[in-house]
Amino acid sequence: MTNFKTPRTIIATPNAPAAIGTYSQAVNANGTVYLSGQIGLDPKTGEMVDGIDAQIVQVFENLKAVTEAAGGSLSHIVKLNVFLTDLGNFAKVNETMAKYFSEPYPARAAVGVASLPRGAQVEADAVMVL
Repeated sequence: MTNFKTPRTIIATPNAPAAIGTYSQAVNANGTVYLSGQIGLDPKTGEMVDGIDAQIVQVFENLKAVTEAAGGSLSHIVKLNVFLTDLGNFAKVNETMAKYFSEPYPARAAVGVASLPRGAQVEADAVMVL
């Protein structure tokens, strides 16, 4: 069996919340960037922003900061996963997402979950191709 090692670069930026566990903000593997989940933490204070609307905006701002640190932009995202503690907020995610993305939109999944870290109401992760 051959042991292949994929070159990878760890992406980190102070413009998004620092990793709070055993993970990186993002990893670039041969031009495909895997972005870790972002919740509505303000990177300046480390505190959760108030309310679902503000959390959705902050999630996209955090993803935007990581994509830019990796040398791309939100338009380079090909797959987006959104996790919601209340699927009743799905329309709010769509409304806010339309302010950050334009057609053609990335592939996306939206999943209802029981809970998220730090009491977040929404989290999103993504895959970006440079």
